Amino acid sequence: MTVDDLITSMLRDEGGFQKAFLNILDEELGMSLCEFCKAAQISQSTMYKVMEGGREPNLRTVRQVVKTIRLLQPKNDERFIAIIAASNALESIPSSITVQDMVIHVHEYPVATLEDAIIAAVRAERDGALGVVCAPIVAPTVERILSIPVSRVIPTASIHVAIEKLTESF
Repeated sequence: MTVDDLITSMLRDEGGFQKAFLNILDEELGMSLCEFCKAAQISQSTMYKVMEGGREPNLRTVRQVVKTIRLLQPKNDERFIAIIAASNALESIPSSITVQDMVIHVHEYPVATLEDAIIAAVRAERDGALGVVCAPIVAPTVERILSIPVSRVIPTASIHVAIEKLTESF
């Protein structure tokens, strides 16, 4: 069971969060609720109330649970950063970059609209991206949705090139 299954269960059925979360604790993480609360820095009383059905988890709690599950789940060895941009902007992007003696793979997520960019950001996080690089216009929205870092790319060189091309037509 994955974090996506947890969220789907939470939205689909009343009590779905509790069932899916217990499944993840037992089968995926092999830890007790107490151990998870310590790792997640969530109060045990809050989680016990949620798990007993006394209350639904609030958004902050769900975010912390999701973030902690992702940190604790066994990871794919491939580390990657997601680049979300128009197809033509992705043409010169390398497939990997070495940073501090660590190879970071780059996965491209081509988009045509702001809506596509938001969907691509969610998909990139679900795919296991360490972070997302995207345009400043979509970054504030993406930052609110994702639990991974978001970096804004500010294409100053391409702006100069675009202005030069426009002035040629005057």
